[in-house]
Amino acid sequence: MNALFDWLHAVFVEQFDLWIILGFIAQGMFMMRFVIQWIASERVGRSIVPVAFWFFSIAGGFLLLVYSIQRQDPVFIAGQGLGLLIYFRNLWLIFKEKRHDPAM
Repeated sequence: MNALFDWLHAVFVEQFDLWIILGFIAQGMFMMRFVIQWIASERVGRSIVPVAFWFFSIAGGFLLLVYSIQRQDPVFIAGQGLGLLIYFRNLWLIFKEKRHDPAM
């Protein structure tokens, strides 16, 4: 039990700095996209992906990319970098569709 306490202390207290705070904020932003999607789906009674989902994806993904670059984590950098391209592409497709159909 003492080893577990020592490990938790080392992970959550000893290395706690502004980058860790940024990481938690970024993860919170990223998580909010699922909360937004869930609430929107519950309101209409079917699964939907609102535009806000993509904005939270971009905000959280960007902050997580900054965090992963600072931490020099190549797996996380590659994952967030690719994710950002996908999120921006989805927003572009949504706005392009709305431009052609103003009734949306």
